[in-house]
Amino acid sequence: MSNTSVQFEKIISQCRDLFGKKLQDYGAAWRVLRPSSITDQIYIKVNRIRTLQMIDVKMVDESEEDEFIAIVNYSIIGLIQLEKGLSNDFNENKEEILSLYDKYAHEAQALMERKNHDYGEAWRDMRISSITDLIYQKVLRTKQIEDNQGKTIVSEGLDANYFDMLNYAVFCLIKFSEQKNQFEPKTI
Repeated sequence: MSNTSVQFEKIISQCRDLFGKKLQDYGAAWRVLRPSSITDQIYIKVNRIRTLQMIDVKMVDESEEDEFIAIVNYSIIGLIQLEKGLSNDFNENKEEILSLYDKYAHEAQALMERKNHDYGEAWRDMRISSITDLIYQKVLRTKQIEDNQGKTIVSEGLDANYFDMLNYAVFCLIKFSEQKNQFEPKTI
C-alpha cells in the first residue's frame, strides 16, 4: 500500500497545481457557490466521463483524466465550503485556501489508507468505468441528501460523500497513470 500512498500524493500534487493556478487566475470565485451547486458541477463532470466511456466520438478536447482532476478539486472545494460556508466575497486569502486544500487532501489520503487496509485495495481489480459508476452513485446520493436539507437517518453526511468521490477519482487517475507507463516505449 505504500506505493498507493506515493501515487496518491503525486496525483494530489498535480490536482493541487492546477487548483493553485486557477486560484491565481480567478481568485476563489467558487466561494459564492452553495454546496448543491458544487455537487451539480461534480455531477456534470462524472456524467461527461460516463458519456465518453460509452460513445466512440468526442467533440470537446478534454480527456477523462481532466474531468477526474476536476472531480478531485470540486470535492475539496465542497469540503471547504462545508467548513467555511458560502461567501459573496471571493477575495480570500490564497494561502488560507491552499492550506485548507492541503488539510482535506491529507484527510482524504488518511481515509483512503484506512479503507485500503480493510478492503485490501480491491479497487485495483476494478475497471475505471466501474469506479466512475461509483462516483456517479455517490453524487446522486449527495444530491438526495442535499434535497433532504442534509438530514439522514442512517447514512453518512455530505462530507463523507465528497471524500469518497475524491478518493475514487484519484484511484481512476492512478489507473490511467499506470496504463500510460505500461505503454511507454522502452529505450534499449
